[in-house]
Amino acid sequence: MLPRIVRILRSVVSPVVVVAGPNQEVPSLPDDVRVVRDEQEHLGPLAGIEVGLRSLREVVSAVYVSSCDVPLLRPEFITEMIRRLGSHELAVPREGKFHHPLAAVYLTSLAERVHQLVADQRLRPLFLIQSSDAVEVPVEELMTVDPELHSLRNLNRPEDYEEALRLAGLIEQRPSGEAAK
Repeated sequence: MLPRIVRILRSVVSPVVVVAGPNQEVPSLPDDVRVVRDEQEHLGPLAGIEVGLRSLREVVSAVYVSSCDVPLLRPEFITEMIRRLGSHELAVPREGKFHHPLAAVYLTSLAERVHQLVADQRLRPLFLIQSSDAVEVPVEELMTVDPELHSLRNLNRPEDYEEALRLAGLIEQRPSGEAAK
């Protein structure tokens, strides 16, 4: 899925940076995509966000952060989230009390604050949201650019992957009870 996410991101933003684990294998990507590595394993997404922010702080002022398991991500969603940043430090979709920090826009100047949170073992992205000038974007407002909110649909199970293929029109829907071929 990573090459697909990179293709989608490249249609809206530049440069694109992929943050990988220290020893994680990464599929072949376009030459202009830079791969940077977490310094430690198992620190979670906030540590990855820090690495990405640091790698881009001399190049851009803000970044769109995405997970690599959202194959139905829409370019219009990314553009809208960037627009929503305005003069804030970060813009994050919110669904009720739940935030989507891996579908958000961050100022690269937040790198130091993120570093301190990671050093303090405050590894939940919510800690960054709470300590920043954040605009929380209700997901209902994002439905104007992504009516089904597919951009927030991550894949964690084989059934999720199959459903994403169906939604993308790459496989036909099976009658209930029929096994996959």
